[in-house]
Amino acid sequence: MPPRESLIAHTILQGFDAQYGRFLDITAGAQQRFEQADWHAVQQAMKARIHLYDHHVGLVANQLRIINGAADWDDAFWLRVKSHYETLLPGYPRHEIAESFFNSVYCRLQGHSHLSPERLFIFPSQPFAPAPEAPRPLSRLYRPQHSWQETLRQILNDIPLRLPWQDQARDINWVVRHLHEQFSALQLATATLDVASELFYRNKTAWIVARLRLADATFPCLLPIQRDEAGRLWIDTCLTDSNDASIVFGFARAYFMVYAPVPAALVAWLAPILPGKTIAERYMAIGCQKHGKTECYREYLHYLAHSEEDFTIAPGVRGMVMLVFTLPGFDRVFKVIKDRFAPQKEVTEAQVRDCYQRVKEHDRVGRMADTQEFEHFALPRARVPAALLAEFERDIPEKICIEDDVVIIRHLWLERRMQPLNLWLAQADATQRRHAVEEYGDAIRQLAAANIFPGDMLFKNFGMTRHGRVVFYDYDEIRPMTELQFRDVPPARYEEDELQAEPWYSVGADDVFPETFRYALCSEPATGKLLLALHPELFDPGWWRAQQARIRQGHIEEVMAWRTAQRFSVRYALVPA
Repeated sequence: MPPRESLIAHTILQGFDAQYGRFLDITAGAQQRFEQADWHAVQQAMKARIHLYDHHVGLVANQLRIINGAADWDDAFWLRVKSHYETLLPGYPRHEIAESFFNSVYCRLQGHSHLSPERLFIFPSQPFAPAPEAPRPLSRLYRPQHSWQETLRQILNDIPLRLPWQDQARDINWVVRHLHEQFSALQLATATLDVASELFYRNKTAWIVARLRLADATFPCLLPIQRDEAGRLWIDTCLTDSNDASIVFGFARAYFMVYAPVPAALVAWLAPILPGKTIAERYMAIGCQKHGKTECYREYLHYLAHSEEDFTIAPGVRGMVMLVFTLPGFDRVFKVIKDRFAPQKEVTEAQVRDCYQRVKEHDRVGRMADTQEFEHFALPRARVPAALLAEFERDIPEKICIEDDVVIIRHLWLERRMQPLNLWLAQADATQRRHAVEEYGDAIRQLAAANIFPGDMLFKNFGMTRHGRVVFYDYDEIRPMTELQFRDVPPARYEEDELQAEPWYSVGADDVFPETFRYALCSEPATGKLLLALHPELFDPGWWRAQQARIRQGHIEEVMAWRTAQRFSVRYALVPA
C-alpha cells in the first residue's frame, strides 16, 4: 500500500480513537455528577458528548487536507484508502463505529455525492464478526442461594456508588415483594440475575440494568436509583416488563451515559430484554447516535429490499413547513423542509434546522421524538409514484434531483412513525380519549418543566406511540420557556372588542396568551371539556409564569420514565405487607 493512502487510513482511525476516548471520559464522569447532584453539569455533559463526534470529524478532515496537500482526491485514491482501512479493523474493539467515522470523514471532504458501497461502508465490512470481548466483564451473574434479600443486598453493595442509603432493607423488601407479585415462587426458585457491570445514568437517575433469567424466558429487571437532598439513595421502583423497559430506552428520551468500551458487546447484551428495539435504537440509547444513524439507514435499505411498497404521503394534516412521507409498513417517516412556507409561518429554513438540533441536544423527557439527519438521501425512482413526485416538485423542487433510477433529496430527517393524535382521538372511545387527553396535558407540562414551549400545540403536532404515550414531533416553533412573556388577556374596552377578528391589545413577538389556547384546543366539545377538566393549568398564565420562575431559579425537573402508580412509595409505603 502506498504510504500516503496508509497514512490517511491510520489518521482516520487514530482520529476515531481520540473521539471515542473523549466520549468515554465524559461518560465516566457521570457517577461523580450524580453523587454531587450537579444536574446542570449533567445537561452540559450530554450536549458536549453529542458535539464530540462532529468536532473530531472536522479535526481529522483538516489533518487530511494538510497531509494530502494539492494532490487529487480521485475515486481510485479513496478506494485504496478504504481498502487499507478495512485491513485495520479485524479485531479492533469498535470496528463498526470506526466504519461510520470513516463515512463521516469521507463526506466532510468529498461532500455527499457518489455515495456507494465501493467508497463507503454502506454495509458492514465484517457482518458476521462476533461482538468483541470487553476488557472487563459486561455483567455479573447472581444466583439466589439462600434468599432474594441476600442476593439483592449483595448487588446493591457491589455497585460503585459511594453514598449512603435512606433505608436499604426497605428497598430490598419492596423489590422482593414486586418480584413475588410478578412471578411464581417456582419461577423465582431457579431464577438468576445477570446484572450489567456498569450503571446507566440519565438526568437524576442511576439505573441498575439486569436480565432476570427464568427457566423458560428472560425478563428485564430495571432498578432506578435516586438521591435525596441529603445525599441518600433509594430505589423508586422495579420494572420487569419488556414494554416498560422499551419506554425507559425509548426514542423520546435522552441518551444514557453508560461506560461501554466495546459498544457492540453491550448492544448485543441488551437485546434479550429489549426485544422490540432494533440494533439502531440500542446504539442510540447508549449514546452512539451517529452509528445508530448508520444502522437506521441499513434498516431502511433492508426494508426496501424486502418489500414492494411505494412511498406515500404520511397520514395526517399536511404541514405548512414540512413535507412528510413514508413507506406504508416502515416504522419511520421522512421529513423534508419545504422550499417555501405558508404566509402565517414566520420562520426560515435555518431556524427550523436550529430547532431540530436544539431538540437533539436537549433532554427530551420522553416527550420529543429523536431524529436522524441525512443529506443526499436516495429513493428508488420506481418506488416514487407520479402523485408523490408531483408533490416533491411543488413543495421541495430545490431539494430534489433525479439521477438515472433514483430521486435524491438534498436534506431530510428520519423520525419514528406515530399515529397523529388528532387522528387517534377521532376514533377513540371515551376511556381512550380520557387517557389521550391526560397524556397530552402531561406532555406539555413536562416539556414546559424542561424549558421547552412547543409553540403550535394543536393535536396534529403530537403522536401516540405503541405504548400509549403522547409525544411531540413538530419542532419548527419551539422556544425556550425563559424567552417568552406569558401574559393575561387584558379586559375588553368595549363589548364589541370581543367580537373583532383581531385582538384589541398589543401582541409582541415573544408574547403568549394561554387563555386563548382554548379557541384552538377546545373546539371539539368532548375533547375540550376533558382538557379543561384534567389540565386547567394549561390555560392559566400564572401557571406558565410559575414554571418560568422555577427554571430561572435553576431547578431541573426529573421526569420519570415510569408511571407514578409504579412507584414503591405509592404501591407499598402505606400498604401493610
